[in-house]
Amino acid sequence: MENRTSYVQENKERFINELVELLRIPSVSADTAFSQDVLDTAEAVKISLEKAGCDFVEICETAGYPIVYGEKIIDTNLPTVLVYGHYDVQPADPIELWTSPPFEPVIKPTTIHPEGAIFARGSCDDKGQMYMHVKAFEYMVQSNTLPCNVKFMIEGEEEVGSVNLKTFVENNTEKLKNDVILISDTGMISNQQPSITTGLRGLSYVEVEVTGPNRDLHSGLYGGAVANPINILSKMIASLHDENNHITIPGFYDNVEELSLEERAEMGKAPFSLENYKKALDINDVYGETGYTTNERNSIRPTLDVNGIWGGYTGEGAKTVIASKAYAKISMRLVPNQDWEVITDLFTKHFISIAPAGVSVVVKPHHGGQGYVTPIDSIGYQAANKAYTETFGVPAIPVRSGGSIPIVALFEKELKSKTILMGFGLDSDAIHSPNEHFGIFNYLKGIETIPLFYKYFVELSK
Repeated sequence: MENRTSYVQENKERFINELVELLRIPSVSADTAFSQDVLDTAEAVKISLEKAGCDFVEICETAGYPIVYGEKIIDTNLPTVLVYGHYDVQPADPIELWTSPPFEPVIKPTTIHPEGAIFARGSCDDKGQMYMHVKAFEYMVQSNTLPCNVKFMIEGEEEVGSVNLKTFVENNTEKLKNDVILISDTGMISNQQPSITTGLRGLSYVEVEVTGPNRDLHSGLYGGAVANPINILSKMIASLHDENNHITIPGFYDNVEELSLEERAEMGKAPFSLENYKKALDINDVYGETGYTTNERNSIRPTLDVNGIWGGYTGEGAKTVIASKAYAKISMRLVPNQDWEVITDLFTKHFISIAPAGVSVVVKPHHGGQGYVTPIDSIGYQAANKAYTETFGVPAIPVRSGGSIPIVALFEKELKSKTILMGFGLDSDAIHSPNEHFGIFNYLKGIETIPLFYKYFVELSK
């Protein structure tokens, strides 16, 4: 294992170039215009796993986009690590806000990444982080230091809710049998202070439609006499939070996990500058639920946010209409013990109930998933912490993430194994936003750190 750093440095340019080529393929799973690109990316991932040293790789068809499965079984008596990642990416919109084309990767320095960062959609979420595992595996195979069995499951629908993964996992429990699941689809505190994500929020994602008159109406002839769906929708959404930014849906908080003051104090030890946070976002103050810190609001508390709202005329110039319909997309991030299907049902009933006479409401659930917590006394967590400590020089801090990876709870239910979230991205990497990027330092550091997880996991498993 002592040659990891030299191997990474000797192959640095190749590792970067391979990732750049992968990022050139616009594998946007949400838009059917990119269907062939998504399929091409699956093929590229398959080839990369074969070249890295997998003895068996296949593209597994699903009702949607395929899952790439690969494995190297060196001894069935040894532990098995299952690596999960995804090769699909978010849409790049709004394109005009990118400083360089989203699928033409550019490497340039930033304040946080003086050595350079790769700017491209999917660079951090999740192609860059997924590909770290492929290259770390390559190193272990080439150096004959692979200490256990490895399986890869790389899917193409994570950004649209992993709609077909559940069926694949349920139908392939023996194929996917493992001792621990390893995922890099999260972040860490900084390039100086690593962290391990121990909790993820769940998700309920819905679309709402409010309908008023049977057609768009002249706002002069009908204004003030007919319910305006856009006005009504705005009021309904506004009512979902009270003056303390507490969500008003009846029953919403019934199963919310309340952390003790001691646990909250331990979480509060993570380095955080509120002033730097505001500066990075160009805001003059933070906002959220009364009684909780910024880091608590975005990790251990549930939320409700409008992700998009539209209706009526939005083109250039004026068109004085009362729209027939108004729409919004709403996401609710949930904490452990909140069941996403229960929350979706509570939202649906409440939202329909608060609609005034003169409009009708339809709520369309899109997708969701459960929250997840992994214990810090597990062998997997300890192995990850030892790996980070060796490469960064300081122990990792356990943190809870505000994000959601719904399949993590699914994995534990179906495969009966814990997931370790070894993220190497940073909050500033702009995932899901224009100008997404991933630091060269982070990419290479991940390749250098991951083999140590395997080493320590096997040692601690004895």
